[in-house]
Amino acid sequence: MSTRPTSSRRAFLSVSAATAAHVWIPGSVKGYSPREVASAVSGASANVGLSKWDLDTPALCVDLDRLESNIARMQVAVKRFGIATRPHAKTHKSADIAKMQLTAGAVGICTAKLGEAEALMAQGVDRICMTTGNLSPAKIRRAMQLRKQSAHFIQAVDTEQNARDLSAAALEAGVTADVVVDVAVGTRSGIAPGDGAVELAKLVDTLPGLTLRGLLAYDGGAQHINGFAEREARTLANIEPHAQVFETLKKAGLNTEVFSGGGTGTYNVQHLVPGFTDVQVGSYVFMDMQYLAIGGEDGNPVYSDFDPSLTVVATVLNNRFPPRLTTDAGAKAMTLNVPRAGVVGEPGAEYNAGSDEFGVITFANEPSKTYRIGDRLEMIVPHCDPVVNLYDVMYGIRKDRVERMIPVTARGKSQ
Repeated sequence: MSTRPTSSRRAFLSVSAATAAHVWIPGSVKGYSPREVASAVSGASANVGLSKWDLDTPALCVDLDRLESNIARMQVAVKRFGIATRPHAKTHKSADIAKMQLTAGAVGICTAKLGEAEALMAQGVDRICMTTGNLSPAKIRRAMQLRKQSAHFIQAVDTEQNARDLSAAALEAGVTADVVVDVAVGTRSGIAPGDGAVELAKLVDTLPGLTLRGLLAYDGGAQHINGFAEREARTLANIEPHAQVFETLKKAGLNTEVFSGGGTGTYNVQHLVPGFTDVQVGSYVFMDMQYLAIGGEDGNPVYSDFDPSLTVVATVLNNRFPPRLTTDAGAKAMTLNVPRAGVVGEPGAEYNAGSDEFGVITFANEPSKTYRIGDRLEMIVPHCDPVVNLYDVMYGIRKDRVERMIPVTARGKSQ
C-alpha cells in the first residue's frame, strides 16, 4: 500500500551535522539510437497517468511545475543582470531538458564530455560548447564530425599542442572549428591566467582552420561556498586575473564574444565581472542537498532561489529493527555524496545509502507516522548530477501523477 505524505508547500527542516536542509516537494557513438531511446522509455511509458506513489522503485522523479519554474526564474534573473545562460547538460544529460532551456532563451548548452555532446546532438541539440578539451586523435576527429553537423559547435583548448592538433584536424576535415580558451580558475582544467593564456589565444587566432570565440573561466570551487557574502567575495577575487585576460584580448583586437563561467551558486555574482557574457548553470533545474546547504543572498541558511524538483521515490523493505527502516534505494540509486539524502517530510531522519542496494533511515526524533513494509518515501538527492546518471529515464510528474517520460539521453556517456 502506498503512502502519500502531507505537509505544507515549503517547510524547510534542518538536519544534523551535514548542515543541509530539506524542502517539501508537493503532491552508436552518437549516444542512444532512436531504437534504444524507445526501448528505454517503452516499459516506463505504461506508467503515464499513474500516481508517483504507485511507481516501481527506486524511481527518479522530476516535478515538472518546479522544473519549468526554475528554468523561467533563471532566465528572468540573468536578463535583469544583462547576461545570458549557457546551461551545463552534465546535470540533466537530457535532450528534452536542454531543448526546454534553449526555448526559454539559453544561448547554448554546455557538455563536459564528447560523448554527451554526440548524444545530445543526435537528438537535435546543436548549440553545444564543450568545456573540456579533446586531446586524443580519435576524440579530435569525432569533434570535427560534430562541427560538420553543426555550425554552432564550440570546443575548449588549454594547451598549444592541442590547438595545433585541432588546427590540423579541422583542415583535414574541411571545417573551421570554433574554439574558446579554457583559462583555469582553480586546479581542474585550463591554462593559468599568467601562464600563457593570452599567448594561447593569440596562437588560436592565427592557426588555420580555427576561429577564436573567446574564453571560459569556470570557478567550480566557488559554487558551494557556504554563505553568500563569502561566496561573492571569493568569486570576484578568483576571477580578477581572468577579467584582466579578457581585457588584454579585447585591447589586442581578438574575439571576446564569449566570456563564460559561473554556475548555480554564483549566477547572481558573475554579472559584476566586466565583459562577462553567460553563466554555465546546471543544478538549478533540479537542486539537491549540496546546494540547499549553501545559504541565500537574503541571509537564509537555506538556498531557496530555486526549488528542489528532483527526487527519488523508494519503498520501505524492512521495519523490524526500530528506529531503523530499510529501503530499496542504496548507493546505486542515490550515490554516496554528502550531505546525505534528505527524507521529505521527516526532519529527524538520517538517510544512509552506504549499501549498494539498500538505504537505511534512522530517526533522531519521533517519525511523523508509523511506516509499514511497502510504504513509499521520497528523498531529495545528495548531488543531482551523478544520481541522474544512474537512471535511463526520469518520470515527469505533475500534480503527483506521471505526465511524461524524460529519457536520460547521455547516460553513461563519460568519454
